[in-house]
Amino acid sequence: QVQLVESGGGLVQPGGSLRLSCAASGFAFSRYPMSWYRQAPGKEREFVARIFTISGFPTYAEFVKGRFTISRDDAKNTLYLQMSSLKQEDTAVYYCNVYLNEYENWGKGTQVTVSS
Repeated sequence: QVQLVESGGGLVQPGGSLRLSCAASGFAFSRYPMSWYRQAPGKEREFVARIFTISGFPTYAEFVKGRFTISRDDAKNTLYLQMSSLKQEDTAVYYCNVYLNEYENWGKGTQVTVSS
């Protein structure tokens, strides 16, 4: 059974930083690309970043380029999202995602609130 458990969210001031983690279990983590998405109140869920296997090559949404860094530790089955220079518009629930067996798997999310 695929399990994705996000953590690390919280309240941060504009310009601050947070690191999100996603602990994965129930599948061969190192074999799959992993992604972060987010959903702000009243908005659709949107793609944030993805990291591929082996090379660990990342891709990012335009609105986070240069501010967020996705990484993975295959030995720990853990996905990370380092967020810096946070803006109020980054406020959202952040979700970990893996596409596995033709199915999108999601965690329950972690709330990030950027506010002064």
